[in-house]
Amino acid sequence: MQAIMETLFDIVYLVSVITIGLMMIRGSKGNRQFRLFGCMAVVLGAGDAFHLIPRAYALCTTGLENYTVALGLGKCITSITMTIFYVLLYYVWRQRYHIDGRNGLTAAVYILAGLRILLCMMPQNQWLSADAPLSWGIYRNIPFTLLGLLIIALFYHSTKKHGDRAFRWIWLTIVLSFGFYIPVVLWADTVPMIGTLMIPKTCAYVWTVLIGYFAMKQECRK
Repeated sequence: MQAIMETLFDIVYLVSVITIGLMMIRGSKGNRQFRLFGCMAVVLGAGDAFHLIPRAYALCTTGLENYTVALGLGKCITSITMTIFYVLLYYVWRQRYHIDGRNGLTAAVYILAGLRILLCMMPQNQWLSADAPLSWGIYRNIPFTLLGLLIIALFYHSTKKHGDRAFRWIWLTIVLSFGFYIPVVLWADTVPMIGTLMIPKTCAYVWTVLIGYFAMKQECRK
């Protein structure tokens, strides 16, 4: 039953975010922020597919323990694409609120993203092993969490300042995604049930994508 329900959930999620992303790219009508948002959604779905598709196949066949390499490689790719997702979201923020300059802020985003990707690529992560060390799971998520906190602060401040109702909850979707994700990183290996928090984490990302989509539908028809 778990295999069927989780697989159906993953299929709906992947098809939805990639489809919405493509619709945003096509329907942005030259609006760069929504084209970026669409690319962001496609990167999210395509990156997650590298982990979720092998996981669904493993659950529906001989079990996760027999697909350690595929799952580990997929998790590594997903970790990198999620970082790119937040870099793109930073540029959505710049486009939406007409931010010029702020080179120091941009440098901070690239430094945190680059450090996260570098840490993800280190062999000490042992992505292809069934006994990947928790310590490196923590190390690589430190710059990622700092990047997330930075994006949360930027959207929270800007939506309040500009009275932006369309994007007013986007900071909350990121808070929720990290709030559900961090316990999984820390405790899922010892308490497997905590892994179910990935479902509401995924829903938070779908909410993020829908915020962009509905904003585009409203603003690009004017």
